[in-house]
Amino acid sequence: MNNMFTRFLLTISLVFACTFGYAQSGALDEMAGAVRAGKVSDILKYFDDVVPITMNNSQSPYSRTQAEMVLRDFFIRNPPTQFMVMNSGSPDNLNSFVIGKLSTPNGRFGVYILLKQKDNNYVIQEIRLNKE
Repeated sequence: MNNMFTRFLLTISLVFACTFGYAQSGALDEMAGAVRAGKVSDILKYFDDVVPITMNNSQSPYSRTQAEMVLRDFFIRNPPTQFMVMNSGSPDNLNSFVIGKLSTPNGRFGVYILLKQKDNNYVIQEIRLNKE
């Protein structure tokens, strides 16, 4: 009986670990795809009430609406031609990140997006878009 209970707990733990890992991976993949396509609408669903955006080493906190306008303007002026993910991951159970290189007709940009878990959802903690 004790052996069966141990197996049950192990199985439940594995299911939760796999589900959590998939959710993190899904958010990171969706974020990379949104940057690759310049789809602000896909990024918008991860906005928190305040979104810190750094462009060319100048950081400002924006409201959801302001952040949407800033990113739309960025992608209009710099339409993506290619986005390569250089690194991504989850150093702990609360944070996930994606780092990449965005190629546009106006040059290349280093991209860093940090997501954090908040109320069982992922929200953007920071977006950095720095011209190289």
